[in-house]
Amino acid sequence: MKVLAAFLANTVANFLIGLLVAKFLGPEEYGRFALAFAIGVVIQTGAFDWMRLSATRFYSTRVREAEPAIRATLDFAYLATTAAVIVVGGLFLLIAPPFALGDTLIALALATAAINGLFDYSTALLRARFEDKSYSRVVLAKNILALALTGGGAFVFHSAGMAIAGSLASLFGAVLTARASLKDPGASPRGARMATARTLVAYSAPIVAANMLYQSVPLAARALVTAYYGFAETGQFSLAYDLGIRAIFAMGSALDVLLFQIAVAAHERHGAEKGKEQIARNMTIVAAFLLPACAGIWLTMPSIEALIVPPQFRGPFGHYLDLLLPGLFAMGLIQFAINPVFQIEKKTAPLIGAASVAVVAGLCFALALPRGADASSLALAQCLAYVAALAALVLFAARTSPQWPRGRDMFGALAATGAMVLALHPLAGLEPGILTLLLQVGVGGFVYCGAALALDIAGLRGLAFSRAAPILARARAAL
Repeated sequence: MKVLAAFLANTVANFLIGLLVAKFLGPEEYGRFALAFAIGVVIQTGAFDWMRLSATRFYSTRVREAEPAIRATLDFAYLATTAAVIVVGGLFLLIAPPFALGDTLIALALATAAINGLFDYSTALLRARFEDKSYSRVVLAKNILALALTGGGAFVFHSAGMAIAGSLASLFGAVLTARASLKDPGASPRGARMATARTLVAYSAPIVAANMLYQSVPLAARALVTAYYGFAETGQFSLAYDLGIRAIFAMGSALDVLLFQIAVAAHERHGAEKGKEQIARNMTIVAAFLLPACAGIWLTMPSIEALIVPPQFRGPFGHYLDLLLPGLFAMGLIQFAINPVFQIEKKTAPLIGAASVAVVAGLCFALALPRGADASSLALAQCLAYVAALAALVLFAARTSPQWPRGRDMFGALAATGAMVLALHPLAGLEPGILTLLLQVGVGGFVYCGAALALDIAGLRGLAFSRAAPILARARAAL
């Protein structure tokens, strides 16, 4: 529960920080911020993300004591990769022609890759050892520092560069708060082993390559929006995507941080079939959470926009997010429902194929769809690219003979979401605002949860009753 609470706090803080930065920077400067940050994320994914993935899959409390070479290898890899990024990035800035983004923001993008990579790797180590207290402390420290430094940098300087610098300081400061917990006795860079590195890279490389390809889609979209419509439109486009993907990934990650580790434990303790059973159950749970969440965002968009979106972004925000939502839902299923089918079996090469489909489809749609006065065609192209990737990945997964979720559970999630949509439709004409939003969330949540319990989607009814029974027993005893 501490991990889930930390994820919830992290989600709220990330939303607040993103909105503050957008408000204080304005569309044009936020466009520069978003493009630089997207470059950093792609570099981080390619250079550092394999360490996070390896820690999640191969590191644990037992491994910490019995196989210190794994941690030693990962630590040495981080230091060596950071040095390589500094050298290669410095040479690039020296010899490359000038870019519209500017050398300073490109340098900060490189720093973002290294520092964000360190943060993700460090938190993955804590999660793998189920050190909930230390993990929660790191996330809390990051959020407090980010509110002060990232939001403060945007407010005081109205500069994308200062906002990114504040973000880097908050990430590094948060890691320092857990330095004692992150130390492993007997693990030092001198204990790194090339054979261990090859094993870790062999597992992670396909996932990293796939994620890089996926990340290149929004990066290319932002670059095209900048080229066709300017940085101000890039800011409008990026805020919708940034907040949308954060919402989807926050919900998916909050589930995945528990569900995938449970599947790994089932695989190790009870064999491959039990692992597949848990993965199938996880798919249902992920879909049952993400589907109504996306539908709810769409239905409550007017109130969301009126309440939280900065005035400079209202209108384009809702328009772009509506176009992107089906693709964001598809990305959530890819990352948290279908990818684990391959990860649990350590057969991750098909992930590259699906990501390649996303890149090719995105390019084709971007070229085929007619451009208008805004970036709607590029938002739609990005959405369709992710949907195409999901379809391809499901086909690839079918060839591995996995256990799929029960049909009744998936249809149950669709039916419950449909009931929620029907219940909320009469409320669409209400004046957008806090009361309307609370009413929509309350009615939608009540209808969906009631339908989910009635249909017993993924066995959630039994789980809910088992959780509620002790609480009811204590209440009766108190009376």
